[in-house]
Amino acid sequence: MTGQSLRSELRPPSVRGWVWWLPLAAVVVDVAAELIVRGREPVSFMLIAVPPLAAATRGPRGTALSAVVCLGLQMWMAARRPGHFDEQHHVAVYVATTLIGIAGVALAWQRERTRQHLIRANSVAEAMQRVLLRPVPRRLGPVHAAGFYEAGEGGTLVGGDLYDVCETPFGVRVIIGDVRGKGLDAVQTVAAVLGSFRVSAHEWQSLSGLAERLEFSIARNSPAGDDGDPELFVTALVLEFPPDGGEVRIVDRGHPAPLVVGPQGARRLVTVPGLPLGLGKLAPDGCDTTVHPLGPSEVLVLHTDGVSEARDADGVFYPVLQRLGERFRGERALDPEAVVSFVRTDAERWSARSDNDDRAVLALTLGAAAPP
Repeated sequence: MTGQSLRSELRPPSVRGWVWWLPLAAVVVDVAAELIVRGREPVSFMLIAVPPLAAATRGPRGTALSAVVCLGLQMWMAARRPGHFDEQHHVAVYVATTLIGIAGVALAWQRERTRQHLIRANSVAEAMQRVLLRPVPRRLGPVHAAGFYEAGEGGTLVGGDLYDVCETPFGVRVIIGDVRGKGLDAVQTVAAVLGSFRVSAHEWQSLSGLAERLEFSIARNSPAGDDGDPELFVTALVLEFPPDGGEVRIVDRGHPAPLVVGPQGARRLVTVPGLPLGLGKLAPDGCDTTVHPLGPSEVLVLHTDGVSEARDADGVFYPVLQRLGERFRGERALDPEAVVSFVRTDAERWSARSDNDDRAVLALTLGAAAPP
């Protein structure tokens, strides 16, 4: 979503909802009642409610206009009853409508100010998301890719999941991870890991060495001490598709293992899991790299636990491996976009509750190398 689309989303819609029409409906009902009773009963007091209703949906000018219109209608209705125009109770209604109108204008001004602040804040958050979690490129070298990301906390654009795909001298390298915890500490850790990955992926030939470098970045740049999380860590997969193709190399730092979807169904790759990033000092021997062949008709699927831990009404976790196998078994020309779209919509249908966990999915497949 771009900044322009955010502004469009927060701008008052061209097709008005029923709340927008309430002030006008209240005026029409009151005028109709006045014409029906023909001035025999005072009904103008109901117009006092119109300025607050207008303040909820209109700007300061619209609210002020509604107050002026209501005040004029009250005077007109009172004048229809001889001797009532300047009667004490009617004067009190005039004063009340004026004061409430002034308060409504102030409320409408504050609401507009808050809306503009929200537009700016969301634009900044979106810019930060686009810097931290860049759109997945459709093609890098021999790798075709697709992905999606959704922050779990409502109203936020960035959470504790991370991913990136980049082309390096050693091949196409990929990271996907999940920070323990939420909030600003998680976002800061996401920034530290992704910043280190985008630099170190081009410098470290060894995939396990790259993972150790990411470990170091967490120790250096993530929150620590009394204000930080003493148990902060990141589960992650670091992958490499070498330039000659045909295989994928994987370093597993405590993350859900990759899935492979192909004509024969879906299977989970066997990896050697190590400790999550941030806990590597507990296992100084480092971690192993596993190598798996990957055919051109197979799609490698990476996901965070926000997908696999979505639950249905009975509390059953989303069986991502089984669902992928059932959906794509027998298909020989798999598209990463189709795989990602299926996981996204199918997991949403499966989930029977409003989960507050982030969700990220990457789908990658090998094809012919891009022409120079």
